[in-house]
Amino acid sequence: MKNIWSIYLKDLRSVGTNWVSAIIISGLIILPSLYAWLNIAASWDPYGRTSQIPVGIVNEDTGATVQGHSFNAGKELISELKDNHDMNWKFSNQKEALKHLNNGDYFAVIVIPQNFSAHLATVINTHPEKATLEYYVNEKINSIAPKITSKGASVLVETMSSKFIGTVNGTIFDIFNRIGVELQRDIPDIEKFKDFVFTLEKDLPTIYDKLKIAQQDVEKASEILQYAKEKAPQVNNLTSKGLSTVDQTLTFVDHAESQLNSISPQVKQDIETVKQISTTTNNLLTRLSKSNLTFSDATAIKTQLNKNVSEANEKITTINQLLLSLKQYNTDHNIDSNSQQLDNAIAQTETIQTILQQAQTQGTELNTLLDNKEQEISNSLGQLQQIASNTSIGLDRFTNIFEQTIEPTILSQITNVKQTLTQAKTILLDIKKAIPEVENILNNANSFVNDTKKGMNTLISEYPIIYDRVHQLANKIRNFDKEMNLESIIQLLINDPLAEKSFFEEPIKMHENRIFPIPNYGTGMAPFYSVLAIWVGCLLLISLLAVDTNEDAQYKIREVYFGKLLTFWTIGLLQTAIIVLGDIFILHVSAQSPVCFFFFSLFISLVFMSIVYTLVSVFGDVGKALSIILLVLQLAGSGGTYPTVLLPKFFQIINPYLPFTYAISLTREAIGGITQHTIIIDFIFLSILLIFCLIFGSIFKKQLRDLTRKMLRKSRESGLFH
Repeated sequence: MKNIWSIYLKDLRSVGTNWVSAIIISGLIILPSLYAWLNIAASWDPYGRTSQIPVGIVNEDTGATVQGHSFNAGKELISELKDNHDMNWKFSNQKEALKHLNNGDYFAVIVIPQNFSAHLATVINTHPEKATLEYYVNEKINSIAPKITSKGASVLVETMSSKFIGTVNGTIFDIFNRIGVELQRDIPDIEKFKDFVFTLEKDLPTIYDKLKIAQQDVEKASEILQYAKEKAPQVNNLTSKGLSTVDQTLTFVDHAESQLNSISPQVKQDIETVKQISTTTNNLLTRLSKSNLTFSDATAIKTQLNKNVSEANEKITTINQLLLSLKQYNTDHNIDSNSQQLDNAIAQTETIQTILQQAQTQGTELNTLLDNKEQEISNSLGQLQQIASNTSIGLDRFTNIFEQTIEPTILSQITNVKQTLTQAKTILLDIKKAIPEVENILNNANSFVNDTKKGMNTLISEYPIIYDRVHQLANKIRNFDKEMNLESIIQLLINDPLAEKSFFEEPIKMHENRIFPIPNYGTGMAPFYSVLAIWVGCLLLISLLAVDTNEDAQYKIREVYFGKLLTFWTIGLLQTAIIVLGDIFILHVSAQSPVCFFFFSLFISLVFMSIVYTLVSVFGDVGKALSIILLVLQLAGSGGTYPTVLLPKFFQIINPYLPFTYAISLTREAIGGITQHTIIIDFIFLSILLIFCLIFGSIFKKQLRDLTRKMLRKSRESGLFH
């Protein structure tokens, strides 16, 4: 240890006594800090000056019209950008803007095409088209600027999209608001419709059964109508015949009335004649009863009696037949009036006919009476007188009945018949006039029935589909009622459209919670550039300072290794102290724990210096090359500028084995905020690395010394190396 301290103190005296050495060492101490400070200062806040980046804006939008409202989204965008200072917007035409872009005056150009508004207006169409902004960027100027301008263009698109979405949704929710108000008003009708659907679902099977029955009825109705159409001509003919018959009947009735009027006196006369015959016969019979009759007298009386009775019987028969005809007419035409009088009159005529027939029979037997005994003749004549008397009485009664009942009844019946026939004629005439209309109605009805039949057939054939659709609709309504509340939906629809528009313009706001906050980009890059400056300082030292002494014979190799290492450590610690203090007090790097930042950096300096010094001390100029190679690998693979996950696979593999990885992590902990677990891992790795270098250097410096010196002589003999 004494020799080690002797070598170290000798180096310190050399610096103190040799002003040139002091100047050089001072430069070596300060120079690495400049490297760190300049890089940190240059990257302090690069994104805070994006307003200086010139970006061309060209508006060629011609506008559009939606439902009678004109708008120009391009002009609205230009108006927005004039108040926006995120970038240095340059408004010009396309030709001039692209010329400036090619010359490098503009970093990017955004062109709003002619159809920009027109494409936005297609939002109400079945197939809307997306609006497009043309973005031109000159990537030759700078590698970072295109990323910044691209982000600005993206933000521009997002802003326009947000405003457009907000406007469209505001319009949509305004419509929804009106729909919601209407729905709220129509809730009772909606409930009725739901009830109707459920009732229809329930009643459809019954309706189907009724339809099947109705289908059969329609088939029958079709057959009846077809039959009626076929019978219509016959009805027309029958009506014509009926009219003809009625006319004939009226003629006959008129004729009958005329005949009645003409025969009525004759009937009365015939009755009087019969009465006279009856009286004559009665007188004759009285005379016979008072005298003795001869055969010739009896024959003459018989002949006269038979003649008188026959004539009277004919007259009575004629009257009887007339009465029977009237009764038959009443029966055929369901006429009940005066039927009793007719029956009485017919009975009287039949009674008189019976009496006359008895008289005629008695007269026929007169010859037999003449041969009988006087007593029997007397009895027969008495019977004849009684018959004649009864006939006379019956005729008197019949005469009264005829005058009081039969004749008025016949005339009344004739009058009724005439009225009935006249009415029948009127009805038949109306029927005949109505037959064409009836035929037309039958045709229309037949067409209607056929259409109804087709409709019912279609309805019945489509019933399974109809029932399935109604059932599905009912299920959807039931599921809707289970899953959703119509009142809640209506409440959503009637929300304030302006509030909804504002919501959809910015539906999500990100509340940033900064864990281990870093105030600016320069502070965030301070760990990387500070660690890099420490390594650069180590390289500067091993490039200018000797790792061996001129009196190697006095000291052992291990003593030289540790003695010189103390010198390099001291200068390295001074370099690091200046770097860290400058970061804190000159650049004002915001460190959560400045003290930890200072001492962590000193520890890192010891580790880095041990690595670089050991490589050069053991391997000579090869060690210098290895130190530079190690620097290059660490610049790319340590994750100092880009996250490790974004690096190529090779650098992701070597990252866990690089000193920079843990050194940068350790200084980040001091600047951003300490996590004990991370610090422990970083310290362990760097400590292991420090111990390994010290052991490796103390062992292999002696083992490789001759080889290293031989390589050094050869390199100097070439004249290319000092």
